Amino acid sequence: MTIRRGAFSGAMTLVAAILAVAMFGTNSASAEVSELRIARQPGLAYLPLQVMERERLLEKHAEAAGLKGVKTKWVTFAGGNVMNDALLSGSLDIASGGVAPLITLWAKSNGRVRAISSQSTSEIYINTRNPNVKSIKDFTDADRIAMPAVKVSVNAIVLQMAAEQEFGKGNAYKLDPLTVARSYAEGSAALLSGIGEINSAASALPFYAREIKTPGIHTVLKSYDVLGGPATNNLIWTTQKFHDENPKTYAAFLAAYKEAIDLINNDPTKAAQIYRDADSTKAYSIEELVAMLTDKKVLEYTVVPHNVTKYTDFMFRMGVIPRKPDSWKDLFFPEIHSLQGS
Repeated sequence: MTIRRGAFSGAMTLVAAILAVAMFGTNSASAEVSELRIARQPGLAYLPLQVMERERLLEKHAEAAGLKGVKTKWVTFAGGNVMNDALLSGSLDIASGGVAPLITLWAKSNGRVRAISSQSTSEIYINTRNPNVKSIKDFTDADRIAMPAVKVSVNAIVLQMAAEQEFGKGNAYKLDPLTVARSYAEGSAALLSGIGEINSAASALPFYAREIKTPGIHTVLKSYDVLGGPATNNLIWTTQKFHDENPKTYAAFLAAYKEAIDLINNDPTKAAQIYRDADSTKAYSIEELVAMLTDKKVLEYTVVPHNVTKYTDFMFRMGVIPRKPDSWKDLFFPEIHSLQGS
């Protein structure tokens, strides 16, 4: 397999970018940033960021902290690679995405990139329209599984864990050749189309809710079964440089983020409307979205990390990262260390 060599070469690029930012980025100054540049990806897991934008919560908390006129710039990315390049180059302040890419960045940057908080504890489904595939053991070379990023995404890591459990040690990468990179929306559309080589998809809410209601599509794998329980899927993160040079802005962002999560949990109908208003496809009704937002068995918005060390232990053992954290707290900035994470 080439994952180690590719991961190492990519890691060296990331480390070089981080060092460049550290050495040649903005000069340290007492003034904090006047514009906060925030990235998100499509999907229900990123709803807290949509709520923040719609309700102007960052602006509210920044003003309360004495930061006048702070602006926000919201950018949407389909996947993590380009977003992380933007973060490390200094053209982005806060990134959001899966737990596995954050772990990789943390390890390769010697902790210069860390998580601000969890976004959601949510389950990943692998669904297929191939009637012959009852479990992942039944996938063949004729099958193709869509996921946002191959080899290194949280979806890919879950599939690797499952492959090792099913086929035995040394077989974690057995199904990697069947995976293809597509956004959640693209992968789901390909699966639902009933045509083309992509006949399976690693899906998150809201996409898998539509898939599993479609005749001819069934679930092959659930991430909670692989991980032994609920686990953090998505995080938000930034650089040590941004954290240290903008303490008031950082605190305002975290406060705004917590308020956004409280709004979702306390008023799921309003949160569903915010999501639907931002969704150009209008594929899901308010009633469908509220049902998803209130099903705590598969989706919970929380800043508390859950089971992230299941990923770090596996990724370290497979050689994907050169070191692993002593605890979940090593992956996160200290502002949430008082929480009961794992």
